[in-house]
Formats: sequence, structure tokens, C-alpha cells
Amino acid sequence: MLKKYSIEYSLQLRKHSQPEKHQYVTDDPVACEEFLQLLLERGFGLHAIRREGADLPKADFDRMVKVAASGAASRMICVTLNIRPEEERFRFGFAA
Repeated sequence: MLKKYSIEYSLQLRKHSQPEKHQYVTDDPVACEEFLQLLLERGFGLHAIRREGADLPKADFDRMVKVAASGAASRMICVTLNIRPEEERFRFGFAA
């Protein structure tokens, strides 16, 4: 059975050769978003996001990355400033 979401990524450890690509699959959209946040925080390469086997349209791909980046920024601000997500949202406006 085909998983609903699939993310193709690389660790980008080799600069002079083609990176080894890995795949993360899930049926849960929240888990997919959390995984994207981890990729962004760690600077891993993001090659594709697929839904039910088909590449997401560019607008949907960009939206998912933007939401994940907002969540990652929110989490980093909360940890760095030792504040709650509610305060972070009020002060900085990222969606927690």
C-alpha cells in the first residue's frame, strides 16, 4: 500500500559527488510537517515532497516548506529565550 506522504532528502555530507538520497514516508500530515522542520533545522537537502506518489505542485511544496520553517523558527525562539509558545506567538508572530 502506498503511503500518503513521501519526502526525499539527503544528508549532504559529500560536496563533490551526487548526494545519497533517503526517503521518509508517512500517512500523517502532522508527522510530515514535523519531519520537514527537522530537515530545515539540520540543514539537510530536500529534493521532493510527494503525495500519493505524485510530486506536489510547486505552490503546495512551497506552502509546506513555509509552514515547516515557521514552526522551526517558533521552536528555536522558544528554546533560546525560554518562553512559552503563546508568548512567542504574541511577540514574534510565528505559528507555533
